[in-house]
Amino acid sequence: MINTAELTKLYYSIGEVAKMFDVNTSLIRFWEKEFPSINPKKNKKGNRLFSPKSIEEIQKIYKLVKIDGLTLEGAKKALKSSKIEENFDREDLIHRLESIKQRLISLKE
Repeated sequence: MINTAELTKLYYSIGEVAKMFDVNTSLIRFWEKEFPSINPKKNKKGNRLFSPKSIEEIQKIYKLVKIDGLTLEGAKKALKSSKIEENFDREDLIHRLESIKQRLISLKE
């Protein structure tokens, strides 16, 4: 798998991304249509430019479809459920931080 922390450029061409995953550029374009989380910028010529965040999303999809063997619908559901879990984790963290803040304020007073 690709270590997205090692990506040094701001944007990568579709050819570079396809090479990273050893797939055809047409598959990357297809996934772009199927998964809204892959949102490359386009330059004036219309060439797709993928950010490290988009590449990270492609990596998640690649793992679910090519390695884990899920269908596209299964991958969409898995990504959706992981996003829901992330939101719950975030909400839980915010709640915990707010309670710590309240305790600190009460200690200060």
